[in-house]
Order: sequence, then structure tokens, then C-alpha cells
Amino acid sequence: MRRKFNIFALLASLICGFALFGPLGLLIGGIISLIPTKAFGLRAGIFPEVWTGVMINKLRGGLEGTFLDPIPAYDQYEQNDVIHLIDVGGDPDVLVNNNTYPLEIQNLADGDISISLNKFQTKPTRITDDELYAIRYDKIQSVIDRHKAAIDQKKKDMAIHALAPASNTTATPVILTTGNNDGNGRKRLVRDDIIALKKKFDDNKVPVQGRILVLCPDHVADLLLFDQKFADQYYNYTTGKIANLYGFQVYEYPNNPYYTVSTLAKKAFGSTPGSGDFMASVAYYAPRMFKATGSTKAYLSEAASNPETQENLVNFRHYFICLPTKSEAIGAIVSNTAS
Repeated sequence: MRRKFNIFALLASLICGFALFGPLGLLIGGIISLIPTKAFGLRAGIFPEVWTGVMINKLRGGLEGTFLDPIPAYDQYEQNDVIHLIDVGGDPDVLVNNNTYPLEIQNLADGDISISLNKFQTKPTRITDDELYAIRYDKIQSVIDRHKAAIDQKKKDMAIHALAPASNTTATPVILTTGNNDGNGRKRLVRDDIIALKKKFDDNKVPVQGRILVLCPDHVADLLLFDQKFADQYYNYTTGKIANLYGFQVYEYPNNPYYTVSTLAKKAFGSTPGSGDFMASVAYYAPRMFKATGSTKAYLSEAASNPETQENLVNFRHYFICLPTKSEAIGAIVSNTAS
């Protein structure tokens, strides 16, 4: 009996082979797709493990070179998409030149903190059999790339919001810019503002090595327009990174959180900014932050199971979180209103 040719299996095998092994993987994937699936004890049709494997590889590389790259990964503490951290109960008292014995016994009580990772799900995308037969083989790759990009952006948006202080406190300083009016009722960022934030970190005894500053678009534009030294060092052609500023390793991100200027309070994630709300630049000490990646899964429905529409459906679920270990060593610079 002639074996039925499965275009979906061929495409999946080609994509997985190319993602893992490059051009040689195309040949390997094509050969594997031509082997009867019964030889491997697999169900004929589409393979969720292939899609999942490709997505995991793509998401794993999505944080490299971004403001999340320097933050320690706590993946080893993740179990069933929940991370378990130790709540350290305090430090022991230190006696100097003590001559009184026996020494007093001191208890240091530690506890377990369980944090559920955020669940990111994409809405299903329709891929009809007609599309698969009529277009080139890059259709599935395009779908995977777009789902990955959507999840990546939402992860980073939530991460930078979580790394920003909720309000202005001694341990979590939020300062206002002091530059000239930009013509739209906003005071520009100047170097003195970054120095002021550095001084706040210094006062809080935050170690210098590992300080990160994530500039928002307004503040990048301010420095490029009025700070020639920053403009000259804006792009390092060797590393591709913005030059450091006053001990801060500098990144930029377009979706930083908003603050209400009058209260210096952070707006809720996803809320619409209003009058008197401006986007902020965010600073943090990376070693006191953490990130954790949980499971990733592809959900697939084959066209053969949908005789009326003859369409394949695909979407993804992914778990991730990024937070400060404590509400300290974080700060923000918010554009002040200008009269």
C-alpha cells in the first residue's frame, strides 16, 4: 500500500532540523520525515514536541543582549512552574572584644517563599492546508517567529515594570528630571539626574559592579540631542551596547513603566497613562534581582481533525517571571513636568 505523504510532518521536520543543525539539518529533517512514523512508534501527523523544541530554543535566546541578560537565572529553583526562594531571617550579631561567656544563642529563622511564574499564552493561529500547499515552506517558521516575538515582548514589558520601584522611598529612590522644557511640557533628562540617582545608590551602599540603567525613549533622545559625549558613545561598534554612564551598565527599552509625577507612584501594568504621567528610566542592581523560566508547550490541532474547515491551529504556553529578591537596590528617573 502506498504510504500517505504528510506535508505537515515534512515541514515540521525541516524546520526543527534547520533550527538545531543549520543547513545540514534540512537534509536530516527531510530524511526523517520520509521514514514511516510507525518505525518510531509515533502517531502520524503533526508533532507537538517538534514545535515545542523549536520554541524553547528561540525563547532561550530571546533574553541575550537585553536588560534581562545580567540578571541571575534561578531556573534550578523552579518546580512545576513555581519558584521556591529562601526568606533569609537576618544576620547574626557580631561581638567585638567579647569577654563574657557563655555566649547568648541567637536563632536565625529562614522561611520558604513560593512564587508562581507568570503564564504567557498566545491566541491560536489558523494555518489552512490550502496555505501549506500553495506557499513556500517558511509559513510555519513565520508563525513560530511571530508567536515567539509576541511572548518575548510581553515578558520584557512585565519584567521592566516589576523591576521598577512602586514609589519613592529611601531604599527605592524615584527622582525627577531637571533639564530644560522639551516644548511639550516635559523637563529633559541631563547627566546631573543620572549622577543624582548614582548618589542615592551610593547612600544605600549598593555595590557598584552590577548596576543597570534602562533608559526610556524620551531620555535616550534627550541625551542624544544635548549631550555630545553620550551621542559619540551611544553605539559601541565592538559590543553593540551603549557605553556605561557613571557606573551604570546602560540599556534602552521602549516600553518602560509610567509614573504619576505628582505622587511619584508607578502606574499599574497595562494601565493607560494620563495627563501628568511620564515614562521612566529604570535602574537596579542585577545580583539582587532574579529571573526564572518554566515550561513551554505547543498546542496543535491538525487539519485532518477539522474536516469542515481543513485548518491547522497552533498556539503556545510559556512560563516566566522576573522580580527583585527584595524591595531594595532599585530606582527610577521620571520626567518632571515643565511650566
